[in-house]
Amino acid sequence: MAGIYRRVLLKLSGEILAGDERFGLNGKPINDVCGEIAEVASAGVEIGVVVGGGNFIRGARATDRGMDRVRADQMGMLATVINAVALQDALEALGAPVRVQSAIAMGGVAEPFVRSRAVKHLERGRIVIFAAGTGSPFFSTDTAAALRASEVNADCLLKATKVNGIYDKDPVKFPDAKFLPRIGYREALNMDLGVMDAAAFSLCMENGIPIVVFDVRQRGNLAKLLIEGESIGSTVS
Repeated sequence: MAGIYRRVLLKLSGEILAGDERFGLNGKPINDVCGEIAEVASAGVEIGVVVGGGNFIRGARATDRGMDRVRADQMGMLATVINAVALQDALEALGAPVRVQSAIAMGGVAEPFVRSRAVKHLERGRIVIFAAGTGSPFFSTDTAAALRASEVNADCLLKATKVNGIYDKDPVKFPDAKFLPRIGYREALNMDLGVMDAAAFSLCMENGIPIVVFDVRQRGNLAKLLIEGESIGSTVS
């Protein structure tokens, strides 16, 4: 049985799919995260996924090397499609029903993003993977996740990370960093914590969508949060 959230949007970074290799695709972390997604979906949670492309290219970094920003972002959006198809393959191998929707027309690879169709898929128990970001340059996949969460009326946006929540400063660099189990939208924006960009925070604030930041690498966290209703990570609300 599902916990407090009926419908959620999970934001995965491309780096998580690369694992320790830090570039490309690594089967173990992909299978691990897909196993958890399939488990919560089979328990009745309606789940959409937005995946980044940073395991292949980051638009902002590519511009530092002289690449045109629009083209760099377009390459990043295409990278998210590769990741979405990889997730689809792993989820279908587990018997989970999946649909990939792309913000960039890509017939034969993914459905076009259509809000009403995405909602119907979710209502029918299908996992929907939203690829190609927003379809426009200059927007991060965090913003794409907040946008899709708003469009499908998600109860929560889950930001999967490599740390167990939000701190007042980088816990890797500062041993005295303070863990923040709960924080307000405006406080998170003002503190510039780097967890998500300002546009993503603002969209969630405007639409009343709480953000839960948690460590996806800790096995069982997704089920604890979505099935058992445990308090995991940090919540921005």
